[in-house]
Amino acid sequence: MKHVKQYVFLTTVIILSSSGGVLCAQSTRPAAYDFSAIKQTINAWVDSGYYPGAALLIVKDNRVLYEQYAGNYTPATVAYIASAGKWLAAATIAAVVDDGKLSWDDKVKKWLPVVTGPKGEATIRQLFSHTAGYPDYQPAGHRRDDYQTLQQSVDSIIPLPADTIPGAVFHYGGLAMQVAGRMAELATGKDWETLFTDKIAGPLHMKQTHFTPVDTTPGHSPMLGGGARASLHDYARFLSMISNDGMFEGKRILSRCAIKEMQADQLCGASVPNKGNYVKDARGSLRKDIYGLGEWREETNEKDEAILISSPSWAGAYPWIDKQNHVYGFFLARVNVEKANAHGFSSFYASPVLPLLVRKALGKKN
Repeated sequence: MKHVKQYVFLTTVIILSSSGGVLCAQSTRPAAYDFSAIKQTINAWVDSGYYPGAALLIVKDNRVLYEQYAGNYTPATVAYIASAGKWLAAATIAAVVDDGKLSWDDKVKKWLPVVTGPKGEATIRQLFSHTAGYPDYQPAGHRRDDYQTLQQSVDSIIPLPADTIPGAVFHYGGLAMQVAGRMAELATGKDWETLFTDKIAGPLHMKQTHFTPVDTTPGHSPMLGGGARASLHDYARFLSMISNDGMFEGKRILSRCAIKEMQADQLCGASVPNKGNYVKDARGSLRKDIYGLGEWREETNEKDEAILISSPSWAGAYPWIDKQNHVYGFFLARVNVEKANAHGFSSFYASPVLPLLVRKALGKKN
């Protein structure tokens, strides 16, 4: 059995007032919870060769409960996070909306007049909720979407025929997000990487998280929907901001309205086919309000509010926020496709067991 490095830290958290003064200092003591089931699960995945390494961070009430590194992963490891980047991209668009330079209801044709027909009528809201009617991915025989700029990418998407009219059908994919990103570039006069750095990565000190240059390895593109790379603690800072309603280290990064909009049902009655319905397959739920903006609404409460939100990736990376338990977590991993396929292991559907294991651990202390 490979060695799994587990860290539960004793640290001091300094809380600052808005004027910069220290209000109090809180000690984070070693967790009294039993995380052995999580440790064993991740250990088994790595030992089976599904991942060369993995890392996990679990935070409750803004305190680290558990931190683990397995295989060849360390706190410095940076990995491509595939669809977990959709959440980061949605937040970047939300920041531009907060600035008043875009609206979620802006139509494609407003910023890209060359896009006509149904594709031009799609809104940013639909582009980021997989209901815009755009093809999921480049069709067979077309170049894979691994262009280095959004302008090049969108130029290749414009000629593609629409699949459906906007708002009619939920089709999980990535090409439509490229178009929204290009609209943000035109609205701000900045390229996507600069925009992401200025609005999200910079304020959150995510120094190892980037969308460009685009990696050409299969599975990493398109850029906004699947091309980001990050470290464990970088993404955890992002989750901290989201779970604290847009605040980070006493500064507002996104408005409360933006957070609420991202987590709200954005399918608005769109048809949800069985194929590609992650919530049905992962959680056994036949709800139709399964997606917000760049994030899945895995569970909802009686008020139709999302209480478990996530952005799972085919490669295994899995960020989530469990709002009922005031927990967020991030599992950083990059699947060994050959090994996984040989054993019928799905990293996309394996990682979602983690929030359930955390809930069990919270209910049973040592």
